[in-house]
Amino acid sequence: MTFGPITIDHIGIATASFDEASPFWMLMGLTQTGSDETVQEQGVTTRFFETAAGTGRRPPKIELLKPTGPDTPVGRFLERRGPGVQQVCFHVGDLEGLIAHLMSNGITMIDEQPRRGAGGKRIAFVHPKSTGGVLVELTASE
Repeated sequence: MTFGPITIDHIGIATASFDEASPFWMLMGLTQTGSDETVQEQGVTTRFFETAAGTGRRPPKIELLKPTGPDTPVGRFLERRGPGVQQVCFHVGDLEGLIAHLMSNGITMIDEQPRRGAGGKRIAFVHPKSTGGVLVELTASE
């Protein structure tokens, strides 16, 4: 059974301020890609930074996540835990197949069907109670 290739797509970091969170990633030499994007359905504005630019392969990214309000998933995360890693995202070759495989093996999904995320990508979240406490996002290109 293969659902790949499976690679790290990005690491999502919750922040209350792009102005405070962005300078570190730029000092590290990461490059901001695209413009900030608000995803209303998720109550978040995103800003991406690319690693390993120019290597010829799809590099993993850092995604800064700023809530659009306190009563959103990232807003509640910041209230409970403060700024920090909010999720790890994996790019997969067969999103629907992997969701079905995980569910048939007792994994609890937040999204049993893919939905639209930042950049128009299809995404689905795995519940942290099935991953040892880590919010895992799965994504696939269109």
